[in-house]
Amino acid sequence: MSKFARRRLAILATIVLGAVGIVGYANRGLIRSGIDVLLGNDYQGSGYSSVLVDINPGDTGETIAKSLVDMGVVKNFSTVYKLILQANPKFYPGSYKLHLHMSSQSALDALLSPNGSVTNRILIKEGLRANVILDKLSQATGIPRSDFSAAANQRVAIGLPAEAVSIEGYLFPATYTFSPKATAVSILKTMITRMQDELDKFGVKDADRNRVLTLASIVQKEARQEPDFFKVSRVFLNRIKTGMHLQSDATVSYGVDGNTVNTTAADRANNNGFNTYLHAGLPIGPISAPGSVAIDAALHPATGTWLYFCTINLATGETVFSSTLSEHEKAVALWRVWMKEHPGYE
Repeated sequence: MSKFARRRLAILATIVLGAVGIVGYANRGLIRSGIDVLLGNDYQGSGYSSVLVDINPGDTGETIAKSLVDMGVVKNFSTVYKLILQANPKFYPGSYKLHLHMSSQSALDALLSPNGSVTNRILIKEGLRANVILDKLSQATGIPRSDFSAAANQRVAIGLPAEAVSIEGYLFPATYTFSPKATAVSILKTMITRMQDELDKFGVKDADRNRVLTLASIVQKEARQEPDFFKVSRVFLNRIKTGMHLQSDATVSYGVDGNTVNTTAADRANNNGFNTYLHAGLPIGPISAPGSVAIDAALHPATGTWLYFCTINLATGETVFSSTLSEHEKAVALWRVWMKEHPGYE
């Protein structure tokens, strides 16, 4: 073989070895995985059955690797931890559906999948009553409604303040994402804690919380348009200051377990702690789940001398605020005309 041929062969061998090295480096994870399988340090394939793995805020790669081993997802801590160190991924908190006896790479891929997190997402709107909220929570999570009813009575476990009449008004309305592992107790505790955080944001003292939430819950039910929240709050506070009864149909309806705008003479004569036609001042507790605006309105009412308000168009929420009874009676007449033209609203 000539000197030139030997040189060409050496160059070719160098290129081939370099290519092999590059391919080997690029696929070092697969090669290492194959070696781990041969050595009995890893499972093969995507596994069987199902298991939920939780990643909590602040969990490190080491913590996650140990959890995968402890739950039987992967076989060997060192094997999966080496993959995590090599990839240096960003893990996001949540619950992930994995399988038992997965290969370490398959498990890691599942944890890093954009759609891998398994959660129950639910929107709780402002103004809903607690019994409606519990219904929606049960439907969204699959947890029996009876579990939520039982949890609502476990005051200490769910963090319900001692002065609260019930959970009514203490479940903050918001969009929540709950782990499939969440329980009725943990869910209610989360929502009550969220309400307490909101009150903390507004600087509400513990001794004032039930009062603030009670007023806010009535404002939430009575006001139609956001700017009117602050006016409605002022009307009720003006009435309390002058010794007038609140005469809120929303509280009367709540006290008789009704769900209509209108109340009957019998409803308004029913002697219960929520009847603000019979009893002066605020009712004994909230009547709905107030949102942030309603809480703000209860704490920072508008300036005005109004003692009355009447929504004259239930479709648009147009409301008239009055300082005298004669002005109010004119607004009520407009409301009655509207109701007659729209019999579907009750």
